[in-house]
Amino acid sequence: MESNPHPILKPSAAFMLAHPAHFLSQGFGSGLSPIMPGTAGTLFAWLSFAVLSVRWPHIFTPMNWGIIIVLGYFLGVWACEVTGKNLGVADHGSMVWDEIIAFWLVLLFITPAPFITQLWAFIAFRFFDMVKPPPIGYFDRQFKGGFGVMFDDIVAAFFALLVFALWRA
Repeated sequence: MESNPHPILKPSAAFMLAHPAHFLSQGFGSGLSPIMPGTAGTLFAWLSFAVLSVRWPHIFTPMNWGIIIVLGYFLGVWACEVTGKNLGVADHGSMVWDEIIAFWLVLLFITPAPFITQLWAFIAFRFFDMVKPPPIGYFDRQFKGGFGVMFDDIVAAFFALLVFALWRA
């Protein structure tokens, strides 16, 4: 697909369904939320992690979640690169696969945990992802393309997990 010289400010369901990379990077539609798509993608991550882990615990084990997250990260680099080029915006707000993978990583390390702990993890992750304090903001500015889209959210997940590690210590 050729790069779109005019950015699409509000990607549609038709755009999302036009390419598998768009479908993935836009979080199976959660990134099309008109309000706070990154938060919608993170909520999708939380719900899907909970549902899949409860419904098929023999498949969605911690080891398998780890594999899914690693593979999903590399798949996300490709998907976000393609979608960014086709949107004409390297890190368009509708691309939420980075939030999904990063929050799955947070959940992998904190679960099993009560709802309130998961809620605090959600809040901590969203804080670091939205505010991008140093060095997250630095990585966000330095790294571009699919890798940049994915990497700064992994760093945000690391900081959220660091807060939990310090809180539990």
